[in-house]
Amino acid sequence: MLTTNDVAKVYDTILSIPGMNETVKIDLKMSRKNVLLLNSVIERGLAAKDDDKSSNLLNNVPEESLNELRAFSSDCLQKAGLIELREKLSVLNGGK
Repeated sequence: MLTTNDVAKVYDTILSIPGMNETVKIDLKMSRKNVLLLNSVIERGLAAKDDDKSSNLLNNVPEESLNELRAFSSDCLQKAGLIELREKLSVLNGGK
């Protein structure tokens, strides 16, 4: 079985493959429900990076890439008209 360090090295190698920094256009059509769920999954994953510094694979991802992911998540919410709903749900959830 691979250790967390071994998996991190493999992940880092995959991210270093030539062409991985090239921009791709993805045409997404999804329900507002799935946009809201995607936003929650991204936020939860990024929050886990901050909570558990020792064994998270996201520790090897450049901060710029994480910021792009945050921006993508916010952009999806905005395009779906769900920013206000997400903020209100966040308040109901205790600001998490």
